[in-house]
Amino acid sequence: MMGQETTASELDLALVNALQLRPRAPWSELAPLLGVTASTLARRWERLCGAGLAWVYAVPGREFTRSRCTAFVLLRCAPGARSRLIAELSASTEAATIEVTAPGSADLFLDVLAPDLASLGRFVTETLDGLPGITSVRCLFATSLYVEGSRWRLRSLDPAQLSALGNSTAGAADQIRVLDLDAVDRALLDALVRDGRLALAELADRTDTSPATVRRRLRRLTDAGVLGFRCDLAAPLAGHPVPVTLLAQVPARDMGAVHRTLAALPECRLVAGVTGPANVLATLWVRDIADIQRRETALCARLPSLTVTDRIVGLRTVKRMGHLLDGDGRRTGMEPIAPW
Repeated sequence: MMGQETTASELDLALVNALQLRPRAPWSELAPLLGVTASTLARRWERLCGAGLAWVYAVPGREFTRSRCTAFVLLRCAPGARSRLIAELSASTEAATIEVTAPGSADLFLDVLAPDLASLGRFVTETLDGLPGITSVRCLFATSLYVEGSRWRLRSLDPAQLSALGNSTAGAADQIRVLDLDAVDRALLDALVRDGRLALAELADRTDTSPATVRRRLRRLTDAGVLGFRCDLAAPLAGHPVPVTLLAQVPARDMGAVHRTLAALPECRLVAGVTGPANVLATLWVRDIADIQRRETALCARLPSLTVTDRIVGLRTVKRMGHLLDGDGRRTGMEPIAPW
């Protein structure tokens, strides 16, 4: 069965890397750069998707951090309650990402997205309060988001290929603005959260519009920073990295330098400014447990004012931006998120 496959060829890895840079690029554009035909790429992608090894989907764009709300929530669970809580939280549209962590600061680590502070507050104070088995809640509101998962790269392409593809994170920052989303916009976002490579014709059918209208709407949403796209992959394709989230304190005067240094690390998945005693949160994908100590030592040597206050080791990600994952990190389903 394709869903049980966990291997990938060099071409598969190059294709995923290309889609990390250009998530919605037509196969006809990628084929010459990868040295194969468009039909070959289409077949490869269908196999990867069918096996749950890679997938493309819509994510909140740059505008989200300015006008919406993100929080990182650390939960402690009563003995025997964690599996039930995972199932209940996975169905939540607010809990975009859920990670099972090593015993310590938390049993579950959530990335919570909401359209406004009131909605986020209701999730933390009402939804979580109503779930038996949660023994403590620690909420870190994101004050700024410097790096998120769309920036992480597989690094399977050569420099010439990278140059030809360009950088999908580049954008006209001065165009970021808050838009009033109508029913068509929301229908597009809902469809693309599930499958970010849906063709214009398919999106037109789902929204009862025309392909030309869909094209205009997508351009408007992406140019305004409302919408972005991400190509994600299962742990086997990424080399089975160990996710570790560092919480750290740094003087306000050094925040810029710290964020730039962290963002430049190849293993960095996320860097955010947060509320609370620790004002920096960073998630790294490292090679193994021993690598955590090495990375932290190197970081502190480069950033003398940085004090790491906690290390949260991820054991398993069960939901990532709405996509459900099995024990090997392969996509198995979807619980849509609706942060806009």
